[in-house]
Amino acid sequence: MLRLKTKITLGVLFLYIMLLLVSILGYYYLNRLNVKAKVILVDNYESLEYAKNMLVALEELPVNRKAALDSFAANLQRQQRNVTEKGEEQATAAVQRIFTHLSNDATGGTADISALKKNIYVIMDVNMNAIVGKNERVKKTADNALLYIAIISGICFLLGFTFVYNFPGYIANPIHALTEAIKSIADKQYSKRLYFKSGDEFGELATAFNTMAQRLDEYDHSNLARIMFEKQRAEAVISSLKDATIGFDAKNIILFANTQALQLLNIPEKELIGQPAAAVSERNDLLRFLINTQENAPLKIVVDGKECFFTRETSDIQYEEKRIGYVVILRNITTFKEQDIAKTHFIATISHELKTPLAASDFSIKLLEDERTGHLSDEQKELVGSLKQDNRRMIKIVSELLDLSQVESGNIQLQPQPVTALNIVQYALDTVQKQATQQEVTIQLQVPDTLPRVLADVEKTAWVLVNLLTNAIRYSARSSAIELTVTDTGTDMLSFTVRDYGKGIPAAFRERIFERFFQVPGMKGHKGNGLGLAISKEFIEAQGGMIGVSSEEGKGSRFYFTLPIAPLGTV
Repeated sequence: MLRLKTKITLGVLFLYIMLLLVSILGYYYLNRLNVKAKVILVDNYESLEYAKNMLVALEELPVNRKAALDSFAANLQRQQRNVTEKGEEQATAAVQRIFTHLSNDATGGTADISALKKNIYVIMDVNMNAIVGKNERVKKTADNALLYIAIISGICFLLGFTFVYNFPGYIANPIHALTEAIKSIADKQYSKRLYFKSGDEFGELATAFNTMAQRLDEYDHSNLARIMFEKQRAEAVISSLKDATIGFDAKNIILFANTQALQLLNIPEKELIGQPAAAVSERNDLLRFLINTQENAPLKIVVDGKECFFTRETSDIQYEEKRIGYVVILRNITTFKEQDIAKTHFIATISHELKTPLAASDFSIKLLEDERTGHLSDEQKELVGSLKQDNRRMIKIVSELLDLSQVESGNIQLQPQPVTALNIVQYALDTVQKQATQQEVTIQLQVPDTLPRVLADVEKTAWVLVNLLTNAIRYSARSSAIELTVTDTGTDMLSFTVRDYGKGIPAAFRERIFERFFQVPGMKGHKGNGLGLAISKEFIEAQGGMIGVSSEEGKGSRFYFTLPIAPLGTV
């Protein structure tokens, strides 16, 4: 079977051959006409010219006999060389014979001249008749040429028109059929098939297309198709999640992101999916934060002009105990944050309102203890003492609640300034020394004089240190010791550590020790409210430090916090 390229070449060659045939035919007949015209000119017209010249010479004979005879002789010789027609040779010979006689007769006989003219006229008649005959033949040849050229041109036109009309369709129709078939495949109509009878490239294309469609049909009904369907369904589930969700593989390539995540990142899906997270994060601060931090602190993002709060959660994806990726989820906690703010304002308001009557009741208890207001019995003194202790405890709780509400609302007033670590330690020791003496607990100091100053609020930091020392004293055995150490961490931070050798904190509760209102179950003699360590954490972190604990049950606890070293030159 001929290839498509060969068919196109043959088609173009066919048109070229037809054009060449018409051209050759036209050239052939035009050349024949030209040759016949030249024959008429050479064979007959020149003979007429010679005859005319001989007649002219005869007319001049009486005037100039010698010149006339020379002219006649020259034209006669030319005529003798140009004898082409029947009867022309005899007439020319007669002219030659008579002219010879005339040349020898000096008298110039009139009979010879008349005979010459008669034979010359015969030559002219023969050539004139030949011209007429040849002209008829040339005309007939021209008519035949026109007829043949018209026939050949008509045949070529019909063949060429048929070729031009059908050949584009021969090329375009299979392409159109293939286009429609591809559209059907795109619409998942895998039963579509092509049938081209030709054995050229189109036939091969139809065979390849049918093979592809068959395999697609098999694929559509295979397990892989069902897997892909499940994948699409999983993607649909992910897209329907209300929380912003972004998936990464083990190489940190972004696998998927739902609509909420795309809205927060403000990146088109085509510029995000399949891209390395590191490359995309270079132009997106939120993504850079999500992949470079493990913090779960609330994150504030402005969405549609409104401040929204999110928490970051990371979940590893494992297969056969191997981590193959992870998912980052941003949970919208704006509603809870608003409720928390409302709760903070409520606590601040209630605490502020309670502080005034508690202060008044404390003053009233002091008046009751004054002997000038009257003598109290031992039982009354015991009741007043109990009231005084409970009232002081209520005042402390209200004060801590006020501090906590200030921290949560961001209204905490910190006055950081360069200060020596010994200053803070001494401030705290003066506060807890009486309690330590009553508990018979020794506080061992390790505060080098060469330590640099820290940038801190002395009162708030001392309050934190007092809280840690108070807890250490409370949970230490009598006649025991606690250690207070200040060291340089080597990272532009000073570390304050309080070490006791009490009961320690069970492992199950260590992660929650800094939560608000949390108290370790089973701690006897604990009279706190669970706010001290939570407030301490807020105070330290607000100053750019961190607070933590390490403990082993039965061997005591080690609480520590860090503060930044004051830059050189600060006053």
